[in-house]
Amino acid sequence: MNQQSNTPGLINWIGYLAITLLLILPLAVLTVRSGAWQEGLLLYSLGCLGCLLLLLLAIVLLLLPRFAPWRTGIAWRASLALPGTLLLLSILGSRGDYPPIHDITTDTRNPPEFTMAQEQRGAGANPLEIVSETVTQQQGAYPDLQTIVSTMSIDEVFNRALQVATGLGWNIYHQDRNAGVIEAVDTTSIMTFKDDVVIRVRSNARGTLLDLRSVSRVGIGDIGANARRIRTFREKFEQWEE
Repeated sequence: MNQQSNTPGLINWIGYLAITLLLILPLAVLTVRSGAWQEGLLLYSLGCLGCLLLLLLAIVLLLLPRFAPWRTGIAWRASLALPGTLLLLSILGSRGDYPPIHDITTDTRNPPEFTMAQEQRGAGANPLEIVSETVTQQQGAYPDLQTIVSTMSIDEVFNRALQVATGLGWNIYHQDRNAGVIEAVDTTSIMTFKDDVVIRVRSNARGTLLDLRSVSRVGIGDIGANARRIRTFREKFEQWEE
């Protein structure tokens, strides 16, 4: 008999399931990218969770003396479950204490308003009206997100905002220099989720004021993605002004 026929069926099934789960992950990504994001994320989560459970089972078998002759086979089969397990751990580790919100702005009292975004977002997207509960949660989670105050002129700030947004890979679909408004969409690299951003430029006695608002098209919580986007924009903008 060959080694394959002598290998216990449980060990072989660990390999079969690991390969199946490994193939589920790119299938889930393609499902999300096709527009069925809820089904795709569910499939992605189940695939990652399955990899974790399979890896734990393999570890248990490695510790049992009964399966000592097949430890090498168990180990390489278990290694196929590592990618999904690491993805799950990275997702859980990145969740932190983020509130379940997806609409973030630097001006919570008078948030910038979108004018063209609804046409881009479609009927099934999240609404663009900010509710008071969202504002309260944002103020508690992201107190550092404030209006950017610049000594540059309105035109200079507007031009720089366009340059930064373009440099970050945002697709600008509306700009009105007279109104001081820029609207763009940022698309995530893997799942291709789309988040809309509006930039507002105006002035008062303090100088030229620049505010941003970033809103996810789908989902309830953004795991801090919109806040990170605003911080990245602010960092790039302020680097240029130094």
